[in-house]
Amino acid sequence: MSARVSFVIPHWNRSDLLRAVLASIAAQTLPPLEVLVVDNGSEDDSAEVARQAGARILQLGRNRGFSFAVNRGVEAARGELVAVVNNDVEFEPAWAERLVPSLDQGRAWFAVGKLMNATRRDEIDGVGDAICRGGTACRLGLGRRDCSFFYTPRKTFFPSATALLARRELFERAGNLEEALVSYLEDVDLGLRLALLGLEGVYVPEAVAYHRASATLGAWSPTMVRWLTRNQILLLAKFYPWRLLWRMARPILAAQGLWAAMAIRRGCAVAYLRGMAAGLARAPSIRRSSGPWRERGNRLAEVLAQSEAELASVQRATGWDGYWRWYFRLAPQGPEPRP
Repeated sequence: MSARVSFVIPHWNRSDLLRAVLASIAAQTLPPLEVLVVDNGSEDDSAEVARQAGARILQLGRNRGFSFAVNRGVEAARGELVAVVNNDVEFEPAWAERLVPSLDQGRAWFAVGKLMNATRRDEIDGVGDAICRGGTACRLGLGRRDCSFFYTPRKTFFPSATALLARRELFERAGNLEEALVSYLEDVDLGLRLALLGLEGVYVPEAVAYHRASATLGAWSPTMVRWLTRNQILLLAKFYPWRLLWRMARPILAAQGLWAAMAIRRGCAVAYLRGMAAGLARAPSIRRSSGPWRERGNRLAEVLAQSEAELASVQRATGWDGYWRWYFRLAPQGPEPRP
């Protein structure tokens, strides 16, 4: 296999993380065509670290957000295949080599591997994403011990932009990441568009990477809560036609209410309220600009049901998180698995 993969790394500060991910890319058994570091106005020595590693640098001057940085990197990339990766990821040497064949054989538009926790390396960080009918999403397998359940390849419409390999044409067909979301859930937004267009991907468990989750902003930071709250509202506004909002009022109220309770319990009530206010303020404009996606309401309902069923099956097989246990109690769906 020749070098055809452009690695795109959106980055902001934390040159220590950048140094580690660049070293793991340099060690790939399938050498990359190029590595692009899209710098969101870092104030440390990140630019020098990138240059020393032989990466190309796209300087944005200030922090324009994850989605904006990824889009500029994808547009500048020369490779037939594009790997979008966080700066807090490190790869096993064969990561790219094990993903590329899935795209070469024409079976998939994108491929994701198994993400492991970088500090507890027997623990899953994620094996792809899923979204429920209520508009909240999760990283499948998060926090679970690695086991045979996670060794089965499967098809999926929902990649995680933490570490994603895709055909360049995918972005031409489905569009770039939604820059209005800035950061968080931009990959779920992309996954919904891929599902509505029928552009399927694959999960390849042999392709392993390690993720230091929330290494830049921190877990349960007020910024994370504010953005997630806002972006959940924007996903509902962008994709759900009015009839589907009404039909799914119960799961939406359950999902969003449980999220509010979690944020308040974590001491992030103010951040939650700010995110809700921002989401409601921005919802009309994003709804006006995304009408064609809402014309596929019947297909969206099918996609949401399938994704929720997968989410429930993972929870039932590996143990229930409190959030999802309560969600399925409050918003059962016919024959859906119950906790």
